[in-house]
Amino acid sequence: MSVTVRSFAKINLGLAIGPKRADGFHDLRTVYQTVALHDVLRLSVKKGSGIEIVCPDPRVPTNETNTCLENIERAMNALQAKGRVVVEIEKRLPVQGGLGGASGNAVAALIALERALKKQLSGPERLRIAAEVGSDLPLFLVGGTVLGVGRGEEVYPLPDLPVMPCEIATPEIGVSTPKAFADWDALVAQDKNCARLADGDARPSIGADSDVGAHLNRGAAKLTVSDPSARMMKLGRVVSSWLSGVPGKDSGRQSGVPAMGRGRAETLLLDLVRTGIENDFEQVVFPQHPELRDVKRVLEGGGALYASLSGSGSAVYGLFPTKMQAEKAAKMLRARGVPAQATTTLTRGQYWKKLREF
Repeated sequence: MSVTVRSFAKINLGLAIGPKRADGFHDLRTVYQTVALHDVLRLSVKKGSGIEIVCPDPRVPTNETNTCLENIERAMNALQAKGRVVVEIEKRLPVQGGLGGASGNAVAALIALERALKKQLSGPERLRIAAEVGSDLPLFLVGGTVLGVGRGEEVYPLPDLPVMPCEIATPEIGVSTPKAFADWDALVAQDKNCARLADGDARPSIGADSDVGAHLNRGAAKLTVSDPSARMMKLGRVVSSWLSGVPGKDSGRQSGVPAMGRGRAETLLLDLVRTGIENDFEQVVFPQHPELRDVKRVLEGGGALYASLSGSGSAVYGLFPTKMQAEKAAKMLRARGVPAQATTTLTRGQYWKKLREF
């Protein structure tokens, strides 16, 4: 039997990087949001054994490094199922773009496998397998607006943001997530020097032979990294305050006071933006790839209510009040030679409905 499903992308509404853990991962706090951009997967189960990944895009691995393979293998064992599984991936999302393309593929393959076998894992079992395979996988088993904690694999559904026009720029730049984390660790290790730099007293002593060090030592950026645990706690409080609607002491960026006289989607997003939510990866990725910072500025200048790097990049997105503004921003970016697509966010219900709409 052959089954076709969509494999959606995600963006991150803020991302706080915490301390490095004993297992080598970092603690994280982030709000994931699924969006309508997607790949297409076709999965079939035939007689025989083994798992085959087929994709004409040379950037997509078809060996055991493809997360689809491990996810399917674990699911087959858990379902006590047999057969030869073939997964064909029609790649539309960028590779190494920070949109969770590979992770979404792995979860879409799992959903397709269950349909093809007419067997289904329990919800907790699905999440367990997904978390063992990769940090970004579990969010795609929830969809919509999702809180991610731990290393990002511990996920909790949040009240959905209403559907919003979204512009996603996908510059042809590959950003290595492991390297981005290593660069972040280098900044944290030089916290005191970074603080002095912010005060104009000194420059950080990060090695000039590192990418981040080279940019900082040339004065390309002024960065201050606060305690990682404190950053995570701050984002956690921000999200809690945002969801509860508890007003702040003033009407500035840290206030939880709802914006008045606006549409529901715009109001909720502006409330979140006022908290000062941000993506920590921007501090190490933008100095190395200033063109990504420029993309963010174009989105903000085009009327985005909020613009940010997604994950470790290289995708940069903006959320807009209207579809017309999002499409206009897309044209501005394409005129600069930057690939860009206007899309929308997906609520949880839309995510699951559209995933199976084949």
